[in-house]
Amino acid sequence: MADYYNIAVIGAGNVAWHLAPALENTGHKVVDIYSRNLKNALALQKRLYNAEINDSLDFSGSEAEVIFLCVPDQAIAEIARDVALPGGAIIVHTSGSQSASILGYSAEENYGVFYPLQTFTRGKRVDFEDVPILIEADGKRTKRILKNLARSISRYVREVNFKDRLTVHVAAVFACNFTNYMLDIAEEILRDRKFDLELLRPLIAETINKSLDIGPVNAQTGPAARGDIETLERHLELLAYSGHEELYKLISEKILNR
Repeated sequence: MADYYNIAVIGAGNVAWHLAPALENTGHKVVDIYSRNLKNALALQKRLYNAEINDSLDFSGSEAEVIFLCVPDQAIAEIARDVALPGGAIIVHTSGSQSASILGYSAEENYGVFYPLQTFTRGKRVDFEDVPILIEADGKRTKRILKNLARSISRYVREVNFKDRLTVHVAAVFACNFTNYMLDIAEEILRDRKFDLELLRPLIAETINKSLDIGPVNAQTGPAARGDIETLERHLELLAYSGHEELYKLISEKILNR
């Protein structure tokens, strides 16, 4: 294989939406797309140069050298069983929480993981140069190719095993998904009094920046951190009928104990 590869993409969701164009923009070629949702496949095709849409999981006649499964975690094993690969092709998934071995149904040693550590949303641009990519593979050839692919789009590439990748994924859930849920609650609380989340933008930005600069433990402030029980009780009274009282109490107790 050369330094540039022919790529096939299975799935047309948020990860594929960003990853496929990023690969093409660095010289690789997306030759085939498959998605159970034809509308999504057509939308992704418009973002690419000359990709063709496959109407099945039979890729045996494809020119693809690397096939990316950009699908929900629960669909990976099923697709790996059903897909027909071209001879010598590598198949990878992009999940942070699934093992590489679930791809072994279809590819002997030609399988691995290509996990971009980022949250993806259509319409929100992502600069892949700043996205860490964690790779996992057993075969030397597969490992070399995945490293080449990752380094072509990202400045931060790291080889990890499954336990390390799962650990990073759990940490990412706390840092990203749980944090975003807290912002959702904050927005709901503000909305009840006709305020907008934009009011908290400087505070949110300063909190994240400070945590990254000096560490979360040193950056922790607020009534629970200073043991201000009177304010905590006042907040709990305000939240009594909101459905968020127990969550506030649980997290405050965790901070107090910390």
